[in-house]
Amino acid sequence: MSSRQSHYATGCLHYKMNKLVSVIIPAYNHERFIGPAIESVLKQTYSNLELIIIDDGSKDDTGKIAQSYKDSRLKYYYQENQDAYNTINRGLGLAQGEYIAILNSDDIYTTDRLEKLLATQQESNAACLFTDVIPISDTGEVFRDQNFGWNLWHKKNRDWYFECKDLYSAFLKGNFMVTTSNLFMTAEAVGKVGKFCSLRYLHDYDYIFRMMLAFPSQVHYLADQKLLYYRIHSGNTLSEAAITGRLQDVEVIRKYMLAALPEQWRGLATAGTERLLELRDELEQVRTELAGQGQTEPSVRERLKLLVAAVRFKLRKKLAERL
Repeated sequence: MSSRQSHYATGCLHYKMNKLVSVIIPAYNHERFIGPAIESVLKQTYSNLELIIIDDGSKDDTGKIAQSYKDSRLKYYYQENQDAYNTINRGLGLAQGEYIAILNSDDIYTTDRLEKLLATQQESNAACLFTDVIPISDTGEVFRDQNFGWNLWHKKNRDWYFECKDLYSAFLKGNFMVTTSNLFMTAEAVGKVGKFCSLRYLHDYDYIFRMMLAFPSQVHYLADQKLLYYRIHSGNTLSEAAITGRLQDVEVIRKYMLAALPEQWRGLATAGTERLLELRDELEQVRTELAGQGQTEPSVRERLKLLVAAVRFKLRKKLAERL
C-alpha cells in the first residue's frame, strides 16, 4: 500500500469511528443508580455521543441528579409516567446519532463498551450487536457464585446457544441478551424495525426477534465480551408481575417460533404448541387433585415428557431442513 493509500485508509477509519452515537436512558425512580449510569456513559473512551435521558415521571430525586451533570452532550426530558417502552420510543424519536444504544437507569456500561461495539460494527457491518453481561447487586457487588439462581438461568441459555449455533433458535430457548441495555444498533436498522411494542416486561425480547427477522445475518452476539453491568435487585419478590411476564413470554415465543417457519408448517406447529399448553394446565390440575388424595401419578408426567420431546424433535428437524 502506498503512503497516499495508507493515509486515505486511515482517514476513512477515523471518519467512520467519529460518527455520533445516541445513548438513551429511560429513567424512573432510580435516584440510587442514575448517577453511576450517567457517569458510565459520559466517561466512555468513545466521546462522540449524545446522552438522552427521559425521566418517566419519577417521584424521587432522579431528575434532580440527572440535571446536576453539566455536560453539553447530556439532554434531559421529563414526562408524565408512560411506562418503559413508550419512554424508549420517545428517546428513539429524539436521537440524532447514526448509532443508537439504550441503557436502563440502574445498569452500567463498561468504559470501553461503545468503542468496542462501534469498532466491531465497522468490521462486520452488523445491524445490531449485544454482548455478555456482568450481574451485580444493588450495592454493585458482582454475583460470582455459579450456583446463584440468575447465573444458572443465564448459563443454561448460553449453553443452548453454543450447542445449537443458531441465534434465532437460541432466543426461543431464552433471552440471553437479558435487557434493552444490551442493544447497540444502527439508526438505519432502528428505522426499519420500528418502535418497541407495548409489552411491559418483554419489549426487549420482542424487539430482538423483530431485529433478527429484519436482518437475519446482521445481528451478532459478542459472547466472549462482558461490556455491561446488569443490576439484579435484592428486593425483588414474587408477585403478579411474575405471572404477567410469563404469560407474555409464552406469547412472544409462540409468535416468533411461527414467524420463523414456512407457511405450510405453521398449522402443525400451532396445533402442537396449543396442545402442549393445554396438557401443561391439565397436568397441573391432575397433580393438585392427586396431592389432595395423597397420591402421585408418574405416568402422566412421563407421557407429557415424551410428547414434548417428540414435538421438539420434529420442529428441530424442520428447522434444520429450512437452514
